[in-house]
Amino acid sequence: MNTVDDRVGGGPVNAAIANEVVRLVADFTGRGATKSRAFIDHDVVVCLLEDGATKTERNLVAVGRDDLVRAQRDAVQRAMEDQLVAAVERLTGRAVRNFLSGTSTLGDSSVEVFVLEPGASAAT
Repeated sequence: MNTVDDRVGGGPVNAAIANEVVRLVADFTGRGATKSRAFIDHDVVVCLLEDGATKTERNLVAVGRDDLVRAQRDAVQRAMEDQLVAAVERLTGRAVRNFLSGTSTLGDSSVEVFVLEPGASAAT
């Protein structure tokens, strides 16, 4: 039986996760990150999205309102949680136990973290 750890060797699952998260964010917000990468380490999937700020977000940061950017991004990420979790579950073949999300103070980078339920290989 293949586990996530077995399938990650060449990185195709990592790339698929990064691409799918960017696509979902772009479909939801109208703009996606221009750089992204995902990593899987045992039961943790991390997806880093960079250069994803909208013009509005950049302008808000420029006038010192990065708090609004973080609040809006948090609301969007929570609204997208079910879609993001479903994509990671489909691509890894594992259930997601927890979803965590965060945005940098400047609003141009964000991270999506998925904690997976322990897989069959976790017991060995």
